Amino acid sequence: MQIAARILAILFATPLLVLSAFAAASCESLASLTLPNTTITMAKLVAAGEFTPPNPTPPGANFKNVPMFCRVAATLAPSKDSDIMIEVWMPASAWNGKFQAVGNGGWSGAIVYQSLARALARGYATASTDTGHSGGSGSFALDHPEKLVDFGYRAVHEMTVQAKAIIAAYYGDSPKLSYWNGCSSGGKQGLKEAQRFPADYDGIIAGAPANYWTHLMTGEIWIAQAVHKDEASFIPASKFPIIHKAVLEACDALDGVKDGVLDDPRKCHFDPKAIQCQGDDTSNCLTAPQVETARKIYTPAKNPRTGQEIFPAMEPGSELAWAGLAGTQPFSVPVDHFRYVVFKDPNYDWRNLNFDSDLALADKIDSGTINATDPNLKAFIGHGGKLLLYHGWNDQLIAPRNAVNYYQSVLDTMGGASRIADSIRLFMVPGMNHCAGGDGPGVFDTVSVMEKWVEQGQAPDQIVASHVSSGAVDRTRPLCAYPKVAQYKGSGSTDEAANFVCKLP
Repeated sequence: MQIAARILAILFATPLLVLSAFAAASCESLASLTLPNTTITMAKLVAAGEFTPPNPTPPGANFKNVPMFCRVAATLAPSKDSDIMIEVWMPASAWNGKFQAVGNGGWSGAIVYQSLARALARGYATASTDTGHSGGSGSFALDHPEKLVDFGYRAVHEMTVQAKAIIAAYYGDSPKLSYWNGCSSGGKQGLKEAQRFPADYDGIIAGAPANYWTHLMTGEIWIAQAVHKDEASFIPASKFPIIHKAVLEACDALDGVKDGVLDDPRKCHFDPKAIQCQGDDTSNCLTAPQVETARKIYTPAKNPRTGQEIFPAMEPGSELAWAGLAGTQPFSVPVDHFRYVVFKDPNYDWRNLNFDSDLALADKIDSGTINATDPNLKAFIGHGGKLLLYHGWNDQLIAPRNAVNYYQSVLDTMGGASRIADSIRLFMVPGMNHCAGGDGPGVFDTVSVMEKWVEQGQAPDQIVASHVSSGAVDRTRPLCAYPKVAQYKGSGSTDEAANFVCKLP
C-alpha cells in the first residue's frame, strides 16, 4: 500500500511528465496522423549515417554523421492549388526539446537536406519545405497565383504549424522554443515570419535577406543591362582580379589594418578610371566602356524619372565574385520574376525593363506577397522574440546595404536603438560573400549566439568569426553589433580576434 501510495504521489506531482510519456508515438505510427490540410506521405526511422538524399546536394554535403532520426514527409494543401512538400526530422534520442526550421535560397523549390542534417546534429527537431513547387525557376508562378502566395509566405508558416504538431505527436510534448535559421531567400522568409506571423518563432536568424524582393530583382537587372549594353561594355571575368587589386591598393589601409579586407567598404571611394587603358586593351586595364560598366555596378539602381534609389549597389571589395550578376548571362532569378510574375510572358526580354513604370507595376502586383519590408516588429518583440540579422560586405548577389537600410527602418519605426537593442541586432561581415565564403572571416556560429540570447538573456555585442583555408583556421576577427566595427588595438597579430575591439567608427 505504501509503494502504491508513493507511485500515485509521484504521478500526481508530475502530471506533464506522465502525459508526455503516454502521449508519445512511434515514428511509423505518425503515418496515420491526421492534421488540417496535411497528408503524411512517409514516416520512418532512419539509422545513424544511413540517410541518402533523393536529390543532388552541394559539394561537401555530408550525411554520415547524422544520428538516428524519425523522418516524416508530408504534403500540405492550404489552397486548392497548393502542393507544399515538407520534411520534419526528429532525433530518435537526445532531443534538446527545441525546434529549428531552416530556410531556402533563390526560388526555393527543394527540401534543404544539408541544413536539416546540421540542425539535427545539434539535437533539434527540424523542418524544411520546398515552398510549394519543384526546381529553381520562377516559372511555377505563371497562372498560379496561389502557388506564388505559397512561395511568398504561406508555405513556411504552414510548415511551421504542422511541424510543431508532428513533433508534439512524436515526443508527446511540444517544443519549448522555436528558432528560424536561413540566409538569402531564407533570410527573407525569416523576416516575413517576424512581420506576418510573429508568434511562430522565439528567435530568427536572417542572413543576407532578399526581403525587398521586387527592388532587388530590379537592381539585379540594372547590373545586367549595364554589363550587356553592348559588346564593348562587357567586362570579362579575367579582369575582375585587377579591379579588386586596385580597390585594395586604394582602400585596404583605411581601417588601419592592411589585410586584404575592407572593414567598411562605404569609406572606399574607388574610381575604376584609375585603371583605364592608356592605349590598347590589355588584360591589366579596363577600356573606357568597361570603366563605365564598373562605375554602374558600384552605383545604386535609380529611378530615371525621380532619381530615387531603387536598390543599393555592389560594394568595393566584391569584384572577385561579380560573375554572379555581371557574367555572360543575366542572373536567372530576376529574369524569371519579370517573365513569370510581373509580365506573365515567358518570352519577355529583360533588356526592355523600364526602371520607373515596370518597377511600379512589380510593386503593385506583389503587394506584400513576397516583399518583407514591414519595419513594425512590435508584435514579434512583444512576445520576447529575438532577431539576428547578418550580411557580408562582399555579397555579390544581394547588395549589403539592403540589410543596413532595413535595420535602420526598424530603428526609425520602433523608437531607436535603445528600444530594440535587446531584441534586434545586425552584424555586417567584412569580406564575406553571399551567405558564406570570401576573403574575410565568414565562418561563425549564429545558432549558439541565438541560444544564449533567447535562453540566457545574453544579447550579442560581438561574434567571433573565422577564416578557413585548406581546412584550417588562419584568421579570427570579431564581428561587431552594427554600427560598431572591429578596430585593431595596435599590438599583436592582426589575425587574432583578441587584438581587436568593437568601437563606433
